[in-house]
Amino acid sequence: MKVEILGTGCPKCRKTEDMIAETVRKLGVDVEIVHVTDIDEIIDRGVMMTPAVFVDGEKKVEGRMPTEVEIRKWFGK
Repeated sequence: MKVEILGTGCPKCRKTEDMIAETVRKLGVDVEIVHVTDIDEIIDRGVMMTPAVFVDGEKKVEGRMPTEVEIRKWFGK
């Protein structure tokens, strides 16, 4: 499973990455977490507001940080 955080590296983007990493660690889920900072790629993917989170290519959140409950739902927990 691949989780991508799209954002230029702002505090909310970094906190989103930390929250996801901590939640998957708690759940014991094996995921690859990638932080995409290239603005051209972010725009090409249709993201207008960051942070945005994609799980296996599907956009889950845009323009805000996800909650832990949302993150758990992505992984069926």
